[in-house]
Amino acid sequence: MCTASPGEFKALFPALESLRDVISRHGLDARKALGQHFLLDPDITTRIASLAGKLDGRHVVEVGPGPGGLTRALLATPAASVTAVELDTRAVKVITELATHFPDRLTVVEADALKQDLTRLCPAPRHIVANLPYNVATPLLIGWLRQGTAWERLTLMFQLEVAERICALPGSEHYGRLGVLAQWCAQCAIVMKLPPGAFSPPPAVWSAVASIIPHPEQPEPALFKAMERVTAAAFGQRRKMLRGSLKSLQGERLLAETGIDGTRRAETLSVAEFDHLAKAHLALSRQV
Repeated sequence: MCTASPGEFKALFPALESLRDVISRHGLDARKALGQHFLLDPDITTRIASLAGKLDGRHVVEVGPGPGGLTRALLATPAASVTAVELDTRAVKVITELATHFPDRLTVVEADALKQDLTRLCPAPRHIVANLPYNVATPLLIGWLRQGTAWERLTLMFQLEVAERICALPGSEHYGRLGVLAQWCAQCAIVMKLPPGAFSPPPAVWSAVASIIPHPEQPEPALFKAMERVTAAAFGQRRKMLRGSLKSLQGERLLAETGIDGTRRAETLSVAEFDHLAKAHLALSRQV
């Protein structure tokens, strides 16, 4: 994929004001309540844009663009369009200014991404590339996993611990409900790690970019809900054996149907075994 370097970007778009000047002029201080940590280094934003893979002809949605560092890097790719979804009115003004330089490629939507169906904002093929607000990153991801058929690829910045949970293997300390849901629906990998000093202001922890590529075949909505119920029960009481933690879901029948030993604990099950449990739970619920 062709992505302009920071120097090339400046040459391509010389009229653009520096990010720090934009932040100063708009008084765009990062707000803890909004989970904001801005990426201002063009080397980093360019690399993140390149990690999104082939963007030629793709329509990219960015959530929480802030002052627009990553937005600029995305505009330097061959993406057909970039749609920036921002809740912070101050940042909306900044990105709207940027849109005047790219009227045919950049659209600004002032909205809460948690309450917005992003698939309605642009046609397929769609990507999401975002430095997510950390306080809403997990519910945003789960919502997008429910729409797995709508997205070609998600390239998302999380707190490192959250990214590790998304990509964790069975038996590891980070393996849990989020990892099962994500890996059930997609191929997941950590592709970049960043120290606190890469952000302004620095967060208290390291961060990481996760590449999430939905599988060609996706679960139907009813099965996704069944998996959510099974994983919530299993990991909600993860110290218990499965015959205890799944009791509220007719656990003995589920385990008998799937041939899974009830003395095992949730963190020892593979994603495939959770798939069997979710399908058995859905089948039992339809018999009621």
